[in-house]
Amino acid sequence: MSEQDICVIVPTIREWECMEEYIANARDHGFDTDRLFVVLVTEEFCDTDGMAAMLDDLGVDGAVFDGTAREEWFAEQGASEYSHLIPEASHAQTSFGLLYMWANERFEYGVFIDDDTLPHDEDFFGTHMENLAYEGEIEARTSDESWVNVLDDADADLYPRGYPYAAMDEELERESTRVDDVVASQGLWTNVPDLDAVRILMDGDLQGQAQSRTARADFGEDFVAAEGQYLTVCSMNLAFRREVIPAFYQLPMDDNRWDVGRFDDIWSGLFLKRAADVLGKQVYNGGPLCEHNKAPRSTFDDLQNEVAGLELNEHVWEVIDAAAAGASSYREAFASMADALATGDFEEWNNGAFLNYCGKYMNDWLDCLDTIEQPAADRVEVPADD
Repeated sequence: MSEQDICVIVPTIREWECMEEYIANARDHGFDTDRLFVVLVTEEFCDTDGMAAMLDDLGVDGAVFDGTAREEWFAEQGASEYSHLIPEASHAQTSFGLLYMWANERFEYGVFIDDDTLPHDEDFFGTHMENLAYEGEIEARTSDESWVNVLDDADADLYPRGYPYAAMDEELERESTRVDDVVASQGLWTNVPDLDAVRILMDGDLQGQAQSRTARADFGEDFVAAEGQYLTVCSMNLAFRREVIPAFYQLPMDDNRWDVGRFDDIWSGLFLKRAADVLGKQVYNGGPLCEHNKAPRSTFDDLQNEVAGLELNEHVWEVIDAAAAGASSYREAFASMADALATGDFEEWNNGAFLNYCGKYMNDWLDCLDTIEQPAADRVEVPADD
């Protein structure tokens, strides 16, 4: 039996059966599913027994965590005081999967999969692992706005969710570079592009999707964003090395008094890219592609969820870019970014205090990781606040 070294993290309340297709894809392409452990992060109202039965039927190891199970897990780790790090009813619950990985040292790699995606007929897990192991020449992209549009090759004029409006109409340059330490592999998506609500409305769609669609032909060569350049990182199809977890917290989105949501993976991607740049690491982008089958829903509901953070999204990358210089570890880089957000004066921006709030939670994230790392005999349980 192969070493179980890959933790597959799936936030789900609807289409958890997508894992049937991903496991079939692995077996069809000869990928050893004994390497996989599937963590389904869900809610009390979902069929957790059905999820567990599905994993059993598939013959893959895994675990299902609803809210109660997550609280029990925190208590087992002696970390109940940090359970607030995982927001309720939010895609940002993927952070729980990161903590689960951290507590289980056998996991060297993580894979985020959204439940509204399906794999293409290519080796999904194998391609991600090849990307993470890749050393050699690759296209590097740079723009005069310090932002790279991951949908730049698409025929339609599309910008992904999280791309700052002020950075649009950039002048893009492409050149070859060599990479030798890839820490994340972002697979892109066909069918429904990952757009924000404003851009979906501009594309003429009221059902939360888009009139435009992407196909395999819309994606060119695999690439990296050059050092000092930012890009949107979407967690629907993403693999990463264990080492990045200290700098990859998905933030307290949705479950906050400012009602800021929908930027969990986007902002955590900024943290990851800044830390990677400082430490001489790379984020690989392109394949494997997945098919994104976003369910119809009101575009205006998405707009309501996003608007509270839209102005912050125009600036948070600049705050991050000014932090972490000279850091020698992911923890040190993330701590610097956390302090920059926790102590900054952002009153001029709508809901600027949310960034201070995020900074506090980011420092709590590092403390939580420290607690989980302690041997069980040394842990002192601190009750969570009621």
